[in-house]
This record gives sequence, C-alpha cells and structure tokens, in this order.
Amino acid sequence: MNVISLTVWTLENNCFIIYAAMIVCFIAFTMFHKNRMEAHYSRTAAKKKFAPTGGGRERDYPNDEDDPDLLVPAISEDTPHIPYRPLKWSDDVVLQRSREYYELMAKRRTVRSFSNEPIPQEVLDNIVKTAGTSPSGAHTEPWTFIVVQDQQTKSAIRSIVEEEEDLNYSKRMSRQWVTDLKPFATNATKPYLSDAPALILVFRQTHSWREDGRKRMHYYSEISVAIAAGILLAAIQYCGLVALTSTPLNCNLPVGKPHSEATVPDIARKSLEEIMIKV
Repeated sequence: MNVISLTVWTLENNCFIIYAAMIVCFIAFTMFHKNRMEAHYSRTAAKKKFAPTGGGRERDYPNDEDDPDLLVPAISEDTPHIPYRPLKWSDDVVLQRSREYYELMAKRRTVRSFSNEPIPQEVLDNIVKTAGTSPSGAHTEPWTFIVVQDQQTKSAIRSIVEEEEDLNYSKRMSRQWVTDLKPFATNATKPYLSDAPALILVFRQTHSWREDGRKRMHYYSEISVAIAAGILLAAIQYCGLVALTSTPLNCNLPVGKPHSEATVPDIARKSLEEIMIKV
C-alpha cells in the first residue's frame, strides 16, 4: 500500500475523529484570537487620555494635559468683555449698502494677466490687516501672510509652480479635468506669478507656542484660514485690485492691477434661486 492509498484509507476510517479534531482546533484558535483582541483593546483603552465627545468620537486635539493645574486658557481667563458698539444705520441704508457691496463683488473676476505697476506698500498692509480680522477658532488666528515683491523670489516661485503644473496636466489631472479647463485658456505656464507686482502666500498654522513653551493648539485652523482668504479676496476687490487663486501650491495669490489687454471668459454666476434655500 503506497502513501496516498494509506492516507485515503485513514481518512475514510477515522473521519469522525479527524473532523472532531478540526473543530476543536478551530474553537481553540478562535478563543485564542478573541483573547488577544480583547487584550489589545484593553491596552489601547488604558493609554487613551481623553474621554470621547458627543457621537462617540475622540477629541480632535489630543495635546491637552490631564493635570487640571496645567489646563490654562491660551488667552487669559480674566480677559475683560467690553460693550460692542457697531455702526447703526436705518433699514434703507442697510439695504442700499448691501446692494452696493453685492454689485461691487459681482464684478470680481479671476484675472490671469497682470500689469506690473507696483502697489503702494500701505495698500498691501491694509489688505492683509483686513484678512487678519477674520474669525478663528478660540481666537487662535492661525494664519501667516507672506507678501512677495522681490522679482527673483517671484520667478523662483513661478518655476516651482510650473514644474508641478507640468506634472498635473500631463499625469495627475484627469482628461475630463483638463477638458473642463479649456474655456479658461489655462495651462502649465503661469506668467502672472512673475508679472504681478505682488504675491500673497497664505499659510495655515496648525499650532503655535505659548510663552511658557507649551504648545498652543489652533482649532478649526483650515476653516479659519479659508474664511480669512475669502475676506482677503473681498478686500482686494474693494480697493480696485484683482487677484487669482493659484494652484498647485494652494497658497499663491497674485495681486495687482489687470493688464490693459486682460480678458476674462464671458460666464455667468448661479442665480439666487440656485444657491439659496429659504426655510
């Protein structure tokens, strides 16, 4: 009797024992794996410093301290609250101002052809200060605005951006994406990055440092900086300048006056009925 015949004969005559042994092994393996998983979860739970918030999620900012003596607000808890005295206008004036501001902002367009006429420094200062009035999580003000006017630096930024855009158009972006951009006559060449008199680079700070050396967390920093960028665009439009939200670095904002021969696509924005729902 060869090995194969012997094996088949053994399985046929001892199938009950073999099946029973397999079931026992399966149960033992399952229990062993279950115990390991429970031990893992127990160790993980023991290491967690923070209780879950609503919805069963952990806190998003695990850099607080367990010691209550170290839980000191980043801004003094004794910060006084002062009366808020906004400007007051009649309903007619409010309506008129809302209409005027809409009409001003409705003229805002993305421009890709800039005049190299310089911008007064105080204008740039005021634009950035206006962006700095944006709301932010726990008043952390998680933004840095870098104003680049040096021609050599602008050219270096353009070189980096164009290198990335070459990859975008040739490899990263889908064919549909590239097709959708054709009406805007945009491509990997970005002359406005060196032509515009100023580039404003908007950076987000995920955290900063307190005077005592401890980390100060910046809450909702991405949303806060996005709002600040919107206010920055509005400030640029308000003072009669133009800008372009430039990719791929996602922070470049060429700012200046439009070139005398600048053109923009003849497109329309969505109507109020398309973007607003009344409840």
